[in-house]
Amino acid sequence: MRRDQLEHIVRASAEITGESEVLVFGSQAILCSYDDADLPVEAIGSIEADVTFFADDTREKADAVTGAIGELSLFHETYGVYADGVEIGTATLPPDWRQRAVLFDTPMTKPGRAVCLEPHDLAASKLVAFRDKDLRFVRALIAEGMLDVGLLARRVEALPIDDDVRSRLLDWLGERSS
Repeated sequence: MRRDQLEHIVRASAEITGESEVLVFGSQAILCSYDDADLPVEAIGSIEADVTFFADDTREKADAVTGAIGELSLFHETYGVYADGVEIGTATLPPDWRQRAVLFDTPMTKPGRAVCLEPHDLAASKLVAFRDKDLRFVRALIAEGMLDVGLLARRVEALPIDDDVRSRLLDWLGERSS
């Protein structure tokens, strides 16, 4: 996904829901911190942006976005990318992630703007999932110097996860720092 495509998804999500703030927290949230031209292909290979809203306990807004611009929609067919409306609880995040969230507010996101995970918080949540694609994503950002392994380890330590899982993630990160 390119940054302009994420802007389009944010704009469309805001128009669909009437919400001015769209929370982006899947892998494509990295586009809020870095231009797509500067990112490794493993970081921008997805055609899906995970979006949600701060006030959406019933999932009504997330479902409206998925229905209008989700996978297999006319939007997806036309633009080659799509939004997946998800619940905020889908990601495991450090308790203070909101204090570090990155605001993505450009003329092309109007009438909305995106609130995106800071790259280390994003990477920590991807490590919890521990899928091959998530590990490739984090590994590529580390290799490009876009993530500090020590800072990422501190974010992992703050996650509300089982100690065994935390240990596995810290071991994985330890292998990246040597």
